[in-house]
Amino acid sequence: MHSRKTAWLTGLLVLMLLVCTAGGAFLAGFSTARLVQQGTISLPVPLMPGPTPSPSPGETEAFQLFWDAWDIIRKEYYGEIPDIRKIVYGAIQGSIQALEDPYTAFLEPQVAAILAEDASGEFQGIGAYVRMRDDGKLEISGIIPGTPAEEAGLQAGDRVLAVDGQSIIGYDIYEAIALIRGPAGTRVVLLIERPGEEEAFEVTLTRARIEIPLVATKMLEGGIAYIRLTDFSATATRQMNENLRDLLNRKPKGLILDLRNNPGGWLDQALNVADMFLDEGVIAIERTNEGERVFPSQDGGPAESIPLVVLVNGGSASASEIVAGAIQDRGRGILIGEQTLGKGSVQRPYRLRDGSELRVTIARWFTPNNRAIDHQGLTPDIEVPWPEEAGPDEDPQLERAVEYLLTGK
Repeated sequence: MHSRKTAWLTGLLVLMLLVCTAGGAFLAGFSTARLVQQGTISLPVPLMPGPTPSPSPGETEAFQLFWDAWDIIRKEYYGEIPDIRKIVYGAIQGSIQALEDPYTAFLEPQVAAILAEDASGEFQGIGAYVRMRDDGKLEISGIIPGTPAEEAGLQAGDRVLAVDGQSIIGYDIYEAIALIRGPAGTRVVLLIERPGEEEAFEVTLTRARIEIPLVATKMLEGGIAYIRLTDFSATATRQMNENLRDLLNRKPKGLILDLRNNPGGWLDQALNVADMFLDEGVIAIERTNEGERVFPSQDGGPAESIPLVVLVNGGSASASEIVAGAIQDRGRGILIGEQTLGKGSVQRPYRLRDGSELRVTIARWFTPNNRAIDHQGLTPDIEVPWPEEAGPDEDPQLERAVEYLLTGK
């Protein structure tokens, strides 16, 4: 492992098969395979609002070029022309690329549906994390405890060769996930290839509704409490509240909030989580073409006074930067680790008529002290680079956080 940032970038290529993934109000950035949607913040819009405006004379003339070119292709191209929907999707993608904005994006219907389920915080499936290997095989990279995948004995490293008798070798990862997922209570048969075993074998699972676990906690040396949040999907507030209150009941001397490799999630969840650590004041500022909006925090959070350290790195993005930036600007705690990603733009998703989705950058957000995060990120108060030679059980950033809380320096 070269660095925590390297680990995060690798993580971007791992989808929650949950088989799992989301949608809902105020998306502040989910990172997923084959997308450049790292750490986006967006606002929910079910369908395109209002009637389509009439094109200007200049637009009409310019778009006639497209029709001229398409007419030539239809008449002269020697070869099979793809389905017209694929051509339209390609034209949309080309238009977006011309904007040179990595966070304005177009999602085809199948991808949009999978991401919408993920961001909801729960899914209906088997409870396994997956990634697509270079050889075209879908590999299980992790198992959620207490799920059908665990009960059936599936293991990290298993490869799924077929679903209900249909080979998925060479499938797109979203196509494979769509086949494995399904309504809770229904059955799915997977053909599994396991390293070290000569023959593949079938496993029958009954799908279930599964909540995505977002929070991990533990008590560390010296009475220091540790809580890690993996993303800000729709159940983040509830899971954080439950776990944070349990930790605080143990009367810790200090608290470490680990936001490393947290790519973001829903904005409302980020604001709620930040409010758990802040008294009355400002969490973030959003600016659009129409003006400015200030997001406030209120008194009464469960962790407003306990000594606090926030761990961040290059995988901490968007919603993570909102929380970390507010805590840093307000003097509520210090940041330890590495420079954050620097994702401070806001996307609005539009659900198009065929179920596809267009996410358009509409705003930028800033920290309470009016710092722009986009393309800059947050600089930790105490920088602790991740050493290339660090072993799998070593965590110098966490060790430095414990040291700070115990010694004050």
